[in-house]
Amino acid sequence: MSIRDKCARLVRSPGRLATGLLALTLTATSAVAMTAPTIVEAAVAQPSAVPAPPAGFTTTWSDDFTGAANTGLDTGTWRYDAGPGSSFGTGEIETTTTSTDNVYHDGNGHLVLKALHSGGDPNSGWTSGRVETQADGFGAQPGGVVRIQASIQQPDLSTANGAGYWPAFWMLGAPLRIGQVWPGSGEVDILEDINGRSSLFGTLHCGVSPGGPCNEGTGLGSGERACGGCQTGYHTYAVELDRSTSPEQIRWYLDGTQYFSLSSNQVDATTWANAVDHSYFIIFDLAIGGAFPAAFGGGPNAATASGGSLNVDYVAVYNKSPNYGTNIAQGKPTTASSAESAQFPASNATDGDITTRWSSTFSDPQWLQVDLGQNYNLNHATLTWEAATASAYQLQTSTDGANWATAYTNNNSPQDIQSTPLSATARYVRVLATGRASQWGDSLYELALYGSPTSGGGTGSLLSQGKTATSSSSENTGFTAANAVDGNTGTRWSSAFSDPQWLQVDLGATHAISRVDLSWEAAYAKAFQIQTSNDGSTWSNIYSTTTGAGGNQSLPVSGSGRYVRVNGTARATQYGYSLWEFQVFGS
Repeated sequence: MSIRDKCARLVRSPGRLATGLLALTLTATSAVAMTAPTIVEAAVAQPSAVPAPPAGFTTTWSDDFTGAANTGLDTGTWRYDAGPGSSFGTGEIETTTTSTDNVYHDGNGHLVLKALHSGGDPNSGWTSGRVETQADGFGAQPGGVVRIQASIQQPDLSTANGAGYWPAFWMLGAPLRIGQVWPGSGEVDILEDINGRSSLFGTLHCGVSPGGPCNEGTGLGSGERACGGCQTGYHTYAVELDRSTSPEQIRWYLDGTQYFSLSSNQVDATTWANAVDHSYFIIFDLAIGGAFPAAFGGGPNAATASGGSLNVDYVAVYNKSPNYGTNIAQGKPTTASSAESAQFPASNATDGDITTRWSSTFSDPQWLQVDLGQNYNLNHATLTWEAATASAYQLQTSTDGANWATAYTNNNSPQDIQSTPLSATARYVRVLATGRASQWGDSLYELALYGSPTSGGGTGSLLSQGKTATSSSSENTGFTAANAVDGNTGTRWSSAFSDPQWLQVDLGATHAISRVDLSWEAAYAKAFQIQTSNDGSTWSNIYSTTTGAGGNQSLPVSGSGRYVRVNGTARATQYGYSLWEFQVFGS
């Protein structure tokens, strides 16, 4: 854990206090005393797999909580936010711990946060759990959409024995981790409930507190919405941050049905951008007491049961990004001026994994450089910074790695997700960071670059995207042939684990073929042919190799056909053939 990670654990948010104030105008429900205020464990529900992404989205990250029974968190992925509830500024009375009494895997595919009580005073002696993701790079690119979703069973309580319980699934803006002030840095509450009520609340916190454009400390919220059966079964709770529409939107969903939305024109542009147009980290917690339960007449009181739990089946982040084509930087050799430690090497910024990052030492300037392997006509770049972003940087390009030209300059970067058009020809691309937004180093989750090769038989038009694709087999229904021609580098086709296998696309008419681009997953073809056909039956080879190296390949070819096929005859691994993208160019 870096110094910054240690410091970040000390950040406390007063955010969830606010929703409770909204409830003051609603009717509270009093708890009814029970003779045995202890939860009796119910039969364990069977877990469900993380769902495939919605149409048009790709899965950016997920956790299915498959740890062994009674084990704690994977601290490479999650961090415990342990400490007294009074530190959170919400009036909570529990102490959150790292103990497997309070936070654990149940061995059946669920994460459990359990609230336990000891002693005779219902307003003291509570322990519980609060956890958050280590990664804070979950957000929507400009022109894109991010969906954060989890399957959750709320504590199996009622208004008779749930007074004071406050379960939540929410996220905070990444800038909070480097000292930006709540609520300006943004908070999106995806699920909150209180006092065992069969309901939920969704809220955005933004602006300043108290008051301001977002009416803090209330925030802009849905109010109480019905959530029948949410205490006794698993339901999906989701939010979408949509930057592809104007005005931008946030939408809240219960079991796939939208129940609330906000638009960027409901507040001023600066408030919205500071609160929404950046990355987030995800939080689950089970609080006891506080202003929100109290606003509904909650306790806890003598009837409040010990042992209530927030059970999480899975959590997933899905993204829909603008279609810039294939990320030509992914997997390419990447170097840097420095690294904070061996945990944060330069290669993390081009590995396609939004939860790994490059982090420099704590000084200016710093640089990160990728070798694309050949010259490309570059047309776009996206950068996903960690909270410790560069406040000033240039994108520089070079054909020889020695002489550099500046293709883009950002002198005051307020957001950690950057997207910019480029117009340059280069083999090497460098991010030269000259100013830091924090006292820590420059930290980059992902650098993605887009463009076309400058050599190799011409470019032509992209003919294959969105066309009908078929294959000899698919590993399963999540890895179909269509994934390889959808223009999305986060989806892929994967075959059965045998030789030979093929993938073909029907261009709809006969075309002259000038280039084929292949973006292989780690399971690539060592030997394969590119073949064309006019009828889908008789095939001609236009390219053949027995020494394929995988990665991103751009193959100059010359041929014609309505159908184009990649025919794999020898695998490089024990797995099947797997392509992120299969692109056919021509005229």
